[in-house]
Amino acid sequence: MKYAYVNGAVLSGAEDMEPVRGLAVLTDGETIADLVPERSVPEGFETVDLGGGYLMPGLINLHVHLPAGGKPQKKKRDSAKLAHFMTGTALMRAAALKMCEGYARTELLSGVTTIRTVGGIIDIDTKIRDRILAGKLDGPRILASNMAVSVPGGHMAGSVSYIARSAEEAVAYVRQIAAQKPDLIKLMITGGVLDATVKGEPGVLKMPPETVKAACGEAHRLGLRVAAHVESPEGVRVALENGVDTIEHGAKPDDGILNLFRERGACLVTTLSPALPYALFDRAVSRASEMEQFNGDVVFEGIKDCSRACLAAGIPVGLGTDTGCPYITHYDMWRELSYFHRFCGVSNAFALYTATKRNAEIAGIGALTGSVEPGKCADLVMTAKNPLDDLEALRSVRMVAARGKLFRDPKVRKMPEVERELDKFAR
Repeated sequence: MKYAYVNGAVLSGAEDMEPVRGLAVLTDGETIADLVPERSVPEGFETVDLGGGYLMPGLINLHVHLPAGGKPQKKKRDSAKLAHFMTGTALMRAAALKMCEGYARTELLSGVTTIRTVGGIIDIDTKIRDRILAGKLDGPRILASNMAVSVPGGHMAGSVSYIARSAEEAVAYVRQIAAQKPDLIKLMITGGVLDATVKGEPGVLKMPPETVKAACGEAHRLGLRVAAHVESPEGVRVALENGVDTIEHGAKPDDGILNLFRERGACLVTTLSPALPYALFDRAVSRASEMEQFNGDVVFEGIKDCSRACLAAGIPVGLGTDTGCPYITHYDMWRELSYFHRFCGVSNAFALYTATKRNAEIAGIGALTGSVEPGKCADLVMTAKNPLDDLEALRSVRMVAARGKLFRDPKVRKMPEVERELDKFAR
């Protein structure tokens, strides 16, 4: 289809973006063909009236786990046992695939036109990616990692991560994953909030440096970048010293760590959403232990410190939700932007730029998407109100276009109990 989006304000996705009215955004199939004065729309384009709303690039979520939807759990689950159950038979694998396809569609209909998966079950992420690219399924563009690589006792070991007992096994798993043609490799280098056994010590280093180095070396040899779960300063240092390309989450850095970011050309992917419930919710709601709440606060503060320090040092910072964690849904990317503004001190415009153009650059697809420019992919979102005034405008999008395909008045199913608790921290 050829569309001419008119009667709205265009937000380009650039760092210094301002609403521009009087322009028509022309899309031809999957591509943004041109931006022209509204009075100069050529023949052959179907007019899409934006009703005075705001048209911008589709959001990009750099940290997603498709196998879970963020529903709060009344008691802790054995993730490894659940993953084994979901993949144990052909029928269960088909059900798991269908579930993840639904979550991917939810991302799209909430305004996220690209996701980067960083730990899934078996090869489901790449299967969904390929079905979407083939036009067999509606969903966002997916940059897929499939299973991650962890170690015995490591983060998500045996669920969304293989368990490598040596550097040689880690290399073998990287090769096994690479054979499925993913877009990146994910490592689980440290523990997390729920892995900690001591108060005040979340993010304990789990993966030995030699294993990190071997896995990164093999991934790079195969042409794949490496993302790593890291939630302690020691973990960040080990990750950067041994070849990791993107630090997921982060921890309070020192000057040495910031220098390593620069020397490696590495980036930070900030994820404020998953730590907030553990750190700030009443424990009667989060069902976290006193130790988990304390450690959640340590991680939350570390992520904020890392983000602010990297921004000040000119190190690229991206955004992801870590969807799949309790209270972190597939439809709430707008909250991550809002937290970025609130807790890291950036402007609304910078938050939107980060979730679009900057995220595309960090993901290596900046030439393809992330901004409203001729030649870029027609990944677009329209809101009724201006997100530069209030990022909550992104909470309910009026239109989404993914690779040119238009979805009018998209709807997603939300969880009232999640909305109720998270809304207490919306501002």
